[in-house]
Amino acid sequence: MSKAPKTAAAVKPEHYDLIQKPVITEKATMASEAGAVVFQVAMDASKPQIKEAVEAIFGVKVKAVNTTITKGKAKRFRGRAGERSDKKKAYVMLEDGQTIDVTTGL
Repeated sequence: MSKAPKTAAAVKPEHYDLIQKPVITEKATMASEAGAVVFQVAMDASKPQIKEAVEAIFGVKVKAVNTTITKGKAKRFRGRAGERSDKKKAYVMLEDGQTIDVTTGL
């Protein structure tokens, strides 16, 4: 039995809730040279969910997913104490020959 190819109908609305936005920084650009793409994802997203969402949305094969959580810093906003929110980033390693153009948007 062969699997049916992924189509636009296979993309679920939950996938867009998991993948929030691509991260475009100097470090993310260096990672892209090694075949990785960096996304900011929902805090409750798991690695298998992230892999499924990226494969469905962009139509690529994912080799591996690594995640990091950055804790929010305590900062002062206009003289008042505040705190930045926590962020979760996913480093998505793509199979050889696969690419995602993050500048076009989701």
